[in-house]
Amino acid sequence: MKNKSINPETSTRLDAILTHKIWGLPIFLAILFIVFNATFILGEYPMEWIEDGVIAFNEWLRAIMTDGWFKSLLTDGVITGIGGVIVFVPKIFILFAFISFLENTGYMERVAVILDKMMQSIGLNGKAFVPLIMGFGCNVPAIMATRMLESRNERMLTMFIIPFMSCFARLPVYVLLIGAFFPGNPGIMLFLVYLVGIFVSILTAMVLSRTVFKSPINPANLELQVYRRPDYGTIWTTVRKNVGEFLKKIGGIILIGSMIIWTLSYFPRHENVSQREQMELSYLGQIGKAIEPVLRPIGFDWRMSVAALVGISAKELIVSTMSILYLGEEIGEGQEEQQRFIQRLADDPDMNRRNALAFLVFALLYFPCIAVFGAIKSESGRWRYAVLITLYTTGVAWVAAFAVYQVGRLFGL
Repeated sequence: MKNKSINPETSTRLDAILTHKIWGLPIFLAILFIVFNATFILGEYPMEWIEDGVIAFNEWLRAIMTDGWFKSLLTDGVITGIGGVIVFVPKIFILFAFISFLENTGYMERVAVILDKMMQSIGLNGKAFVPLIMGFGCNVPAIMATRMLESRNERMLTMFIIPFMSCFARLPVYVLLIGAFFPGNPGIMLFLVYLVGIFVSILTAMVLSRTVFKSPINPANLELQVYRRPDYGTIWTTVRKNVGEFLKKIGGIILIGSMIIWTLSYFPRHENVSQREQMELSYLGQIGKAIEPVLRPIGFDWRMSVAALVGISAKELIVSTMSILYLGEEIGEGQEEQQRFIQRLADDPDMNRRNALAFLVFALLYFPCIAVFGAIKSESGRWRYAVLITLYTTGVAWVAAFAVYQVGRLFGL
């Protein structure tokens, strides 16, 4: 059925509450809190089912296949890559269901009015607040949520700053390094890490909105239409289309990227060596050692360089990679094993508070993952923007980490 407008008087009474100059923003934040939690908490259940299914299928393949490069390619490359694609589907589905519902009823128009002045100060429309907040959960659906912005310049500017919103996948890295080197003030350190990301995103938006993406900001339309009853058929069509586009346009990029990382870490193959030795002798380890001179000014040795490279595939892999390189094996989920790794990292002669802090900042700011690269390419329609944002965020991360490392050296950190 088509959308039907509700009674104008009812719409006016709703606006008196929902767009109130005092209560409008808290109400919106409450709605956003519900959307955010539904996306990233309710979405965890089907994500776990998908992950369990991928793991079970992978284990089955490992059990029936003969050891060799093809088995590793299929289980560690292809299946892992496919799992990395479909695991996002529940969150994408829930996110766009909520956004489509709010747009369908006319509420998103009110959001632009409520936040317009605040967001205009950094060169964006009020609607940009939604994808930015979503970025704290996962940057992929946040990038896709920029579709709600009418202006291409505003969409591109928002895509440039979303990667600085620290997603859930980076949290294990923070917990590891803060636990090893800043155990006395973990809460304060974690808060400061997130604060740095917000500060860099605001600074980036202010600079780019006045230079590269300089254009008049589309103000929120103050002549709002009355609220409408949601058309669930339209909502379902929109959500199905968005999920389909995600799988179609982004899936291939994630799969190819995962296979490239696998190839670099698997070859050249060395038999009868440990995981750590294989990682060191692989092409990935060689690349890590080759770029070490570039990353040495920010305190990275070749092991930290390799961990950062693997993080391009998925930030979740940084901790497991570091456990192989620093501990000699991949850690399990037990508290004792994790504590043993934290202690081993803290005792490592090549690690200290200064380069740990630099790695924290670098992990926070450099490009999130292959999935985000694919999302940016899909939403912008051009490869060059995905490459440009990758280079920009990584460049900002290097400069920020360099500043932290060198200032820390001056103060004897």
